[in-house]
Amino acid sequence: MTRQQVKEIILRDLPAILERDRQVREFILRLVREQAAGKQETESRFDRVLEEIRRDREEQTRKWEEQAQRWHENQQTLERDREEQTRKWEEQAQRWHENQQTLERDREEQRRRWEEQEQKWRENQQTLERDREEQTRKWEEQNQKWRENQQTLERDREEQQRRWEEQEQKWRENQQEIRQMLQYIQRVDHRIDTTIGALGARWGLYAEQSFRSALKGILEDLFNIRVVNVIEFDEQGQVFGRPEQVELDIVVKDDLLIICEIKSSISKPDMYVFERKARFYERRHDRKADRLLAISPMVDPQAQAMAKELGIQVCSRAEEVAPATFG
Repeated sequence: MTRQQVKEIILRDLPAILERDRQVREFILRLVREQAAGKQETESRFDRVLEEIRRDREEQTRKWEEQAQRWHENQQTLERDREEQTRKWEEQAQRWHENQQTLERDREEQRRRWEEQEQKWRENQQTLERDREEQTRKWEEQNQKWRENQQTLERDREEQQRRWEEQEQKWRENQQEIRQMLQYIQRVDHRIDTTIGALGARWGLYAEQSFRSALKGILEDLFNIRVVNVIEFDEQGQVFGRPEQVELDIVVKDDLLIICEIKSSISKPDMYVFERKARFYERRHDRKADRLLAISPMVDPQAQAMAKELGIQVCSRAEEVAPATFG
């Protein structure tokens, strides 16, 4: 008989045997009691489980109340921070308003000073005009005397020939001295104009563009060149780190390319920016500049050192530029 057959017999006949035979029934109960817990033990285990569930619920309730308390305290802290930020913002707005008022007063003061300077300039122009008229009158009187003297000299030419030659020699020497003095005066005048223009641009009395235009005019007069202002747009932000308009001055003469920086004052960052603008122009036009030239009457010592490292020629006045620079 197989194991399966025995199992089927037990399942079929065991219930009837348990009802009829007490001894078999007690035997089966003893076997079951050894393998499974009794009713009392089962109920005890259930109570312990319920107690654990109750304790867990109380612990979860306590933690939730603590979390709610912390959330409430955090909300109060956020509210205080929000009020503090609002207060600081209002203080900042008040300071900005006061600063705007100060700037407006400074602007009005600068406008008043500019009008005073303009008035002085007009008065100076009028004085120069009167001086010019006076010089013209004196020149005409001198010219009249010269003509009269020429007539006298003409009558006495033969007699005064020797003296005239000596006088002519002295006159030529005197003219040479006068020309030298005029050239020196012109150089001093250019230097004064450049310095005053730089100071004016520095302190807001004149526009930086006016100073640059004046200095470019001096360069063109001295060296018979043309300084061209070039404005290009740097889409990739190679110069200033973002897309921006790039302005510089160049001198193109024959095959010579010179990139110039003309400013009333140049700091170390200005010198660095000029070098970046020059390199931008070289890359854009695929051409290497023969020279980089910075002209300014006020150059920071650190900018001088930076220019030497970058290979930039620095001049404080237009007259200091060597004629060989422009070919």
